[in-house]
Amino acid sequence: MASLSEALKPFSAVIVTGGSSGIGKSFIKLLRSLQPDLQFCNLSRSFPELKSGELKLHHIAVDLADRAGLGTTVESIDAWLASVAPVGKVLLINNSGYGGYGAFPEPDITHQLGMIDLNVRALVELSARLLPTLRTRGGAIINIASTAAFQPTPWMAVYGATKVFVLHWSLALNQELRGTGVQVLAVCPGPTATEFFRRAGLKQGSVVDALSMDSETVVQQSLQALAAGRSLVVTGWKNKLGAAVISVFPKPLATWISSKVLARFRLQKVAR
Repeated sequence: MASLSEALKPFSAVIVTGGSSGIGKSFIKLLRSLQPDLQFCNLSRSFPELKSGELKLHHIAVDLADRAGLGTTVESIDAWLASVAPVGKVLLINNSGYGGYGAFPEPDITHQLGMIDLNVRALVELSARLLPTLRTRGGAIINIASTAAFQPTPWMAVYGATKVFVLHWSLALNQELRGTGVQVLAVCPGPTATEFFRRAGLKQGSVVDALSMDSETVVQQSLQALAAGRSLVVTGWKNKLGAAVISVFPKPLATWISSKVLARFRLQKVAR
């Protein structure tokens, strides 16, 4: 923890999307414990329910999948930074995202297009609009991808494809930004104990506990990777092993294996 605290000292502000629950909320809690003076700005539809009265948290209620509002949101972020954290590095955590289970385009095309808007477009646009600030002040971007990025994912076809984009784009952007004082880290968690599966249309407990990680562990390993200057982290040794193995297979074979694994969840679907 001491090394993480030391690595975070240059940062004065954290901007996180989807900090009201799951991995995003865990980022706020752990970062707050490591650096109590950090200023936080959460972008999501609902306010994070965090009990610490000393937490310096500014909430901007926004639907990031709505294409119309992000420009105004960034203006609000700039004003917030100027007011509470005018100097110091800035950490942007692009965490918001959701999935969907079923044969495309189930449950409906609106769900699928919204997934692309949130998982891909909002992440790219927010990063682009805030990048001049990060270049000027220094900082980092953490993008939450997934182990789904390492193979095609039948039954979750659009979700998996969005995470391929997040992974490849993050790695490419990190390379472009070398020497600028801005680091980009792609985080690839496997199944995580959050509300992801419920929103994807699956029953609670669809993934057995032995294959799932808690969000706190995912966040700690992510911050350790950030402190080490890495561009990619797959959280958990089982996920690392699975990603390494599936990556060496030809894509058609990897797709067939993935289809067999994901097909097991069909009995876990909930009615919408």
